[in-house]
Amino acid sequence: MDIRCIELEGRGVLSIAGGDAADFLQGVISNDISPVTAGRAVYAALLTPQGKFLHDFFIVQYENVFLLDCEAARLGDLGQRFATYKLRADIKLLDASEDWCVAALLGENAAAPFGLKRSDPGDNARVASDGLIYRDPRPRMPGLRALVPRASGLSLLLDMPEISNGNTTDYDRARIAACVPDGSRDMTVGKATLMEFDFEDLCGVDFEKGCYVGQELTARTKYRGLVRRRLKRVLVDGPLPPSGTPVMANDKEAGEMCSGLDNQALALLRLDRIEEAQANSVTLKAGKAIITPATY
Repeated sequence: MDIRCIELEGRGVLSIAGGDAADFLQGVISNDISPVTAGRAVYAALLTPQGKFLHDFFIVQYENVFLLDCEAARLGDLGQRFATYKLRADIKLLDASEDWCVAALLGENAAAPFGLKRSDPGDNARVASDGLIYRDPRPRMPGLRALVPRASGLSLLLDMPEISNGNTTDYDRARIAACVPDGSRDMTVGKATLMEFDFEDLCGVDFEKGCYVGQELTARTKYRGLVRRRLKRVLVDGPLPPSGTPVMANDKEAGEMCSGLDNQALALLRLDRIEEAQANSVTLKAGKAIITPATY
């Protein structure tokens, strides 16, 4: 059993405590908080009132506190934006990154050492010394995520004979192969919409939960079929284009490149231009590379 443990150094942890924490989160994030209070993990986003992407994160509950696994470099902004909605709610926001270390575990049967027998996304379990392991709640993304006390670090996991050190390249390779965006690295803050980046398939949005910030545009985009661009995995023949490089179909812009690794990448593509290019056997290019949308 080869399981790789990867410290995600670019992640931080924001804690939200208080008697109103669950109700507060329910009113502002894109997903339903109820599964978290029942012992599961969820993936969710915070949007602008106009329904544009601001932050994405994973939420788990540890004792009576909600822990949000989020982008470390933007944790302060996330906390400030939550604070603007706090009003008189009984909640306490705290940067808990000094207390918790975020990791991913990849490999066949990665869940076996932790007793995660169900295959449901978000299924979680405690491990020794109060670490928390959970199946990645995004169904397409393989493996597990973990929050472990920073005091013990990854030794809590690496002491297990089935687990060895991995690196962020392993994680990015699996993420790109699964066509999963990496927060603001792929989604433009203040411009991207959840439906463009497959948040429904990634179980990051709940259309039955009721009102939250940015709900109106998100629901309208879904129910009126207004999605004109989609995140796609693409194969790259040539030098890997930097993120933001336009994807061209002859003289027409058909999208732009997002994160990539080796000969594969993610790209946000215009559906009409891609269909037109395929119908007319037009080769897609980004920089000096040929781009081919991949099938899963």
